[in-house]
Amino acid sequence: MKQQMGMGVLKVCAALAIVLLFVIIHLLAPEFLPELFTLLASGDIPQTVEYIRSFGEWAIVFAFLLTLFTNALGFPPAIIFSTANVILFGIVPGIILSCVAETVGVTIAFVLMRFYFREAAEKAIAKSPFLSKIDQYSGSKGFIIMLIGRMVPYFPSALLNAIGALSSIRLREYVLASLVGKFPSTGIEAIIGHDIIMHQEDNTRLIIVIIVAGILIYTAIRYEKRLMHAEAVIPKRENNK
Repeated sequence: MKQQMGMGVLKVCAALAIVLLFVIIHLLAPEFLPELFTLLASGDIPQTVEYIRSFGEWAIVFAFLLTLFTNALGFPPAIIFSTANVILFGIVPGIILSCVAETVGVTIAFVLMRFYFREAAEKAIAKSPFLSKIDQYSGSKGFIIMLIGRMVPYFPSALLNAIGALSSIRLREYVLASLVGKFPSTGIEAIIGHDIIMHQEDNTRLIIVIIVAGILIYTAIRYEKRLMHAEAVIPKRENNK
């Protein structure tokens, strides 16, 4: 009982700390948060590029924090910022910056969601044999599932954050799978966005990247189905023995 009360107090304190952070930011720069949320709501990539560029020599730091923040929230789509980053800093530096910032962001989301909701999920899982099997599967195959999910371009990041946080995947596996998986998906999204926004005259690279994205998505879906099928077959064989 005391442990539950202590955890409840800790959760309230953590929530208050997050609110306090936003209050401090607002007091230091009253115009910052309204401008930022207006920018996020618009989804305007050229406007995002100019906004980040307006920070001058601090632009790369702000780009990192902005990409991190939006991935921690789970919206708007990360492609807005990965595209802005490659336009501003170049293809390779922009992709690296985006992948690292996105991984930090989704890790923050994972930690917060697991902290607040994993206990409730465990209670629901304990009452359901089906959910227990899914939870066990996510623990043993969590890394490969998260890796495949992160590799698929345009897959909703917020959904993967929630799946990871409520599953049994370990933190280090989640972080590594997210970092490795984000390089192909973020690279594909960023290059497609860059070439469309910049109106590249030669569309060869854009066509190749779109084809690669399609192959990657198809392969990921097929492989995931094979994993699920194999996992379902093994218990049946054990029951027949």
